[in-house]
Amino acid sequence: MHIYLQTERLILRRFTADDLEPLHALDSDPAVMRWISGGKPTPREVVEGEILPRFLGWHQRSDRFGYWAAIERESGAFLGWFELRPLRESDPTEVELGYRLNRAAWGKGYATEGATALVRKAFTALSVERVTAFTMAVNRASRRVMERAGLRYVRTFFQEWPEAIEGSDQGDVEYALTRAEWAAGHGG
Repeated sequence: MHIYLQTERLILRRFTADDLEPLHALDSDPAVMRWISGGKPTPREVVEGEILPRFLGWHQRSDRFGYWAAIERESGAFLGWFELRPLRESDPTEVELGYRLNRAAWGKGYATEGATALVRKAFTALSVERVTAFTMAVNRASRRVMERAGLRYVRTFFQEWPEAIEGSDQGDVEYALTRAEWAAGHGG
């Protein structure tokens, strides 16, 4: 098992082909997919043919950036995933932070714990200058995670989506944190 990062309660490790079923279960939960697809499940063939190969492809290109399976240390349970990857592959100094966790993991601080650890790693080990994250403006839970991880609101923006979902009329938000801001908040 290739471990990328460990926290008090989480292991973030590379994805493997064995993660197909838990990844499909994650993307099949209407509550998990509410702010992504309006609650529509992702078909298994899309997870198998597009999503998991994309995650695995990152591991082939980089051991620094990509998507990682989030595993609960105590039980070994698959909780979801985290991402930390360049917004533009040609510029690894600005990265996007992302996460998707199953309902059993909600409200327990796992998203904040993983996001905070990835922000720390970005600024202490990866030469990142700016971490950014995006969500729908109405996704208050995700916005709280971003804030708790130290990111600050930057802007609200509107983009075209193939299908409008509840709340999309209020736009999306960007949160970000620079290396200098992070260092100032951590005595650096």
